[in-house]
Amino acid sequence: MTSRLKAIFRYFLDVNREERLKVLFLTLTFFFVIGGYTVAKELKDSIFGAIVGVDYQPKAKMISMLVLIPAIFFYSRLVDLLRRHQLLYFYSILYSILGLFFAYFIGHPTIGLANTDSSPYRLFGWLFYFFIEGYTPFVVSVFWAFANSITSPEAAKNNYTLMVSGSKLGGMLSTLFAWWLLSLKSLNRTPLETDVLNHQILIAYSSICLILVPFIIGLLIKFVPRKSLHGYEAAYQIEKEKHEHPEKKESAISSMFAGFILLVKTPYVLGIFAIGVFYELIYAVFNFERLIMGKQLATTTTEYSAFLFEQVFWTHLIGFFIVLLGVRPIINFLGERRSLLIVPIIVGLGLLMFMTSPTGAILYVFILIRSLNYAFTQPLRESLYTITVKDVQFKSKSWIDGFGTKFSKTCGSTFNDLTKGLTYSGHIVANSILFTGTIIFWLVTAFLLGKRFDKAIANNEVIGESHKVHVEKN
Repeated sequence: MTSRLKAIFRYFLDVNREERLKVLFLTLTFFFVIGGYTVAKELKDSIFGAIVGVDYQPKAKMISMLVLIPAIFFYSRLVDLLRRHQLLYFYSILYSILGLFFAYFIGHPTIGLANTDSSPYRLFGWLFYFFIEGYTPFVVSVFWAFANSITSPEAAKNNYTLMVSGSKLGGMLSTLFAWWLLSLKSLNRTPLETDVLNHQILIAYSSICLILVPFIIGLLIKFVPRKSLHGYEAAYQIEKEKHEHPEKKESAISSMFAGFILLVKTPYVLGIFAIGVFYELIYAVFNFERLIMGKQLATTTTEYSAFLFEQVFWTHLIGFFIVLLGVRPIINFLGERRSLLIVPIIVGLGLLMFMTSPTGAILYVFILIRSLNYAFTQPLRESLYTITVKDVQFKSKSWIDGFGTKFSKTCGSTFNDLTKGLTYSGHIVANSILFTGTIIFWLVTAFLLGKRFDKAIANNEVIGESHKVHVEKN
C-alpha cells in the first residue's frame, strides 16, 4: 500500500532532477505570494465597503482601470532597467511597505475603520482599493513572468503542477488563519475595536508574506545553475543575441508602449488577453452578487470579511485537489490545445446550473469557477507565455493582467449596474445572452490559441520576435 502511494505521489509531482531546486524555490515563493495576495484581495472589498460603500464598487473598478495605466507605463520602463529577478524584488518590497502603511492607517480614528460613516468622499478607502487592485499585475503577474522566463514549455507541464499546489496551500493556510481570527469573540473589546484590530493584523500578515519573497528568489539565483534558468531555448538565444548585438537603442517612450503594441499586433498574445477577459467578465458578475449577499447577511465588517474568507478557503481547498489529482494527467493526455477547451465547457455547465437556480447556486458556482481558474486555467494560460519573448512575458503581460482584467471587470460591473433594475425574468434573459455569447467566443479563442501554441513548438518558433533565430532541437 505504501509503495503504491509513493508511486502515485511521484507520478503527480514528478520533477526533473536538474530542475528540482528551482521548482522548490518557485513553489515556496508562490506559496507566500498567494498567501499574502489571498488575504489582501478579500479585505479589499470589505474595507472599501465599510469606508466608502459597497454600492460604489463598480465605479471603483472603472477608475482603477485608468489609475493602473500610468503604473503600467512605469513598470514597462523598469523591465528595461532591471533584471528579471530584480523586478520581483522591487514590487514585493514596495507592496510590503505600502501594506504596512495601510495597516497602520486602518486604525486611524478619522480615516480608518473606526469611522463608521461610509462616504464616497473618504479618499483613504479609494486609495486602499487601488493599492490592492495593483497587486495582481505588479506582484502575482511579475512572479509568473519570472517563472515563465526560466521554464521551458515541456517543463511547465510538470513543474507548474507543484508550484500551483504550493500556492493553494498558501491560500488555504492564510484564509484559514483569517477566518479563525475573524471568528474569534473578544471579551475585552467592542465590536468596532475588534473590527479595526483584526483587519490591521491581516494586512500586516499579507505584508510579512511578501517581504519573504526577495530572500527566497535570492537563494534561487545563488544556488540554481545558470543553465537551468534559460527557459525556452529558442527564446533564450534570441534574448542573448539582442544583448550581444544590440540594434538601435529604443527610446524610453517606445519602451513603455512596447508591451501594448505587441499585444495589439500579435494575434497569439491577443488570444491570451481574450481568454483572460472572458473569465474575468463572468467572475465580475458573480462576485458582485456574492458581495451584496454577504453585506446583507453580516452586521459588522468582521462578519462580512469572515463570510468572504470562508468561501475562499473552500475555493483553495477544492483547487488544491484539482491541481494535485487532475491538472498534470489531463494536460499530458490531451495536450495544451484540447485542455484549453475544458475550462469554458465546465464553466458553461456551471453557468447552466446557476441559471436554473440563481439564488441557491450562486456560491457553489462562484467557488467552482474560481477554483477551476486558479488550479487549472491559470497554470495552463501561463504556460502559453513560455514560447514568447521577454517583452511579451513582462510588458504585454502587465497590460493583460492589469488593464485587461480591470477592463473585463469594469464591463461585468457595468452589466450588473444595467441589469439590477430588471425583473426576475428579464434578469435571467440578460444573463443568458451574456453567458452564452462569452462561452462561445471563449471556446473559439481557446481552440485557435492552442493550435498556434502547438505549431510554434513544432517549428521551434518564438512568438513576438520579428526575426528568427534557428536553434537545433536536442
